[in-house]
Amino acid sequence: MIDQSMKIVDLLNQYPSAIPVLQKNGVGCLGCMLAHSETIGEGLSAHGLDVDAILQEIESGAEAA
Repeated sequence: MIDQSMKIVDLLNQYPSAIPVLQKNGVGCLGCMLAHSETIGEGLSAHGLDVDAILQEIESGAEAA
């Protein structure tokens, strides 16, 4: 299960299908230094995005894969 307290880099390593979802929502800094220290919740909130909705979309994509 994906949790908003996961580090961005860990999310991307465990769920590579999250990359297009994040990019589609304008989160393009997936390889930046903050990806190693920032949680996915912090990153999505910093972009003004709905954390729960995007995590649900990522989980849906991961289940389909």
